[in-house]
Order: sequence, then structure tokens, then C-alpha cells
Amino acid sequence: MPHYTKLTPNLIVASVERSLAFYVDTLGFARGMTVPDQPPFVFASVSSGGVEIFFNDVKAATDEYPGFAGKPIGATATLYVETRGVDELHARLKSKATIVMPLETKFYGSREFAIEDPDGYVITFAERV
Repeated sequence: MPHYTKLTPNLIVASVERSLAFYVDTLGFARGMTVPDQPPFVFASVSSGGVEIFFNDVKAATDEYPGFAGKPIGATATLYVETRGVDELHARLKSKATIVMPLETKFYGSREFAIEDPDGYVITFAERV
């Protein structure tokens, strides 16, 4: 039986530079590796705590995975990020990002809200209560 050790979302994006700026400047992630070292990028990564996310340029991803050709970006993928300080994060992001699910405490014991990133990926931020 395999023992999985890490999951890193690898998002296909219209502009690696735009995604990198949103996740670093708006969400507060730390910038990681880029390919190449200077723009225009075909790949970049961000991280915060145990969360890491990759961004791949559409053309580069389609070259590697031809089955991606012609498929829409973002609209069907969601990310669920557990955090501490969800109320403060919501207060900071509500004027900087599109909120697609309001801040609320769910019946399953999680206080959460969701935003949409520039490519339509939905990110839910949650804190156990």
C-alpha cells in the first residue's frame, strides 16, 4: 500500500506572473521557484506553512499534457486551505479579492469563507472551531 507524503496543487493559469502576484501580494504566500528566473515565466511556486501551490503556463502545460488543449482554466477546481485566524484573514481579503462564499460557521465545526483567484479557482479558507 502506498504511503502518500504530500499533495501540491498544480494550477494551469493564463498568466504565471499575475497568479504569482495575487498569491504573494494579496494572499500572503511566499514566492518560491520560477522558470525561467526572469519573466515571462512558464512556471512558479508559492508556499506558506505546509501549503505549496504550483502555477503552470497554459502553453507549457498543454505541451506536456496534450489532453489539456482547449479545456477551460480554473472553473472546476477548488482548494481547501486550513488556517488559523480566519476572521482576520477574511477582514483583510474582503476588499482585495472576490468573495464567493461568505464567512460562516458550518454545521461540521469549521468557520470558513471562499474567494475566487484571477483564473477562477475557488479557494476556501477554513478554521476548526
